[in-house]
Amino acid sequence: MTTYQATVTDEKGRIDKVITELIPAVSRNQAQAAIKIEQVTVNGQPVKAKYQVKAGDKIQVMLPEPEPIEAEPEPMDLDIVYEDDQVIVVNKPQGMVVHPAPGHAHGTLVNGLLAHGQLSSINGKIRPGIVHRIDRDTSGLLMVAKTDIAHQSLSAQLKAKSNLREYIALVHGVITEEAGTIDAPIARDPKNRKKQAIVAGGRHAVTHFEVIERFENFTLVRCRLETGRTHQIRVHFQYIQHPVAGDPLYGPKKTLPGNGQFLHAAKLGFKHPTTGEWLEFEAPLPKIFVDTLAELRHES
Repeated sequence: MTTYQATVTDEKGRIDKVITELIPAVSRNQAQAAIKIEQVTVNGQPVKAKYQVKAGDKIQVMLPEPEPIEAEPEPMDLDIVYEDDQVIVVNKPQGMVVHPAPGHAHGTLVNGLLAHGQLSSINGKIRPGIVHRIDRDTSGLLMVAKTDIAHQSLSAQLKAKSNLREYIALVHGVITEEAGTIDAPIARDPKNRKKQAIVAGGRHAVTHFEVIERFENFTLVRCRLETGRTHQIRVHFQYIQHPVAGDPLYGPKKTLPGNGQFLHAAKLGFKHPTTGEWLEFEAPLPKIFVDTLAELRHES
């Protein structure tokens, strides 16, 4: 069991809601399940789900240890753009999770890569070979390490910001500037553990962008990542009041047909881990992105 403790100060409402506010590591579903089996106590006594907290309440939550996850090989069709004995560059489709996690044990990119061949061991049994990630509903290019030497080299390039990562994004509203830089620190949203937010004292995050095309109510932009924080482009464009179209977490709901944000990792460049040769790759926009742009041009 893992035990979490917290004391209510000015929080108000039902016990399950307050637990998620005070203890970000515990989800609402986990809190509700723990309440049902009397693994949540307030001032030493089990409480019902309808309990309304009071200032000074001492909350204790006990959760079972999570089941260990281990990625298993699963044969699948992968869009491999480049491969040699050190690295793989793969074009990930929208909707595919990169590596196993609770709720996503199968069907991930890592499952498919393990069936394809050797991966580095540095990130253990859940994320073998994975040097960087893109969100489930973001499509595009990822570099994957097949050996530990390659993994160390690619990770060092990410840290030194010497690699190239360019994205194409369709965002809400018309951006009047031709280009710009968003420099705003990112950390977990203190009000919603599933989101990131601009937070003073958060991790340094910089996104450069330039306008490709303007529509009546949208703008197509090219983004270059200087840093690689979780949800960086999505959070940064929400911050400047131009959220990524189709983004279920940071943007308006159901404004365009589709299943997730219109964000595509279009270009990737890095030095080969062993030869030092500069490699650069591009992936075309997925069909739904192309079709949506065509419709917007027609409407404009």
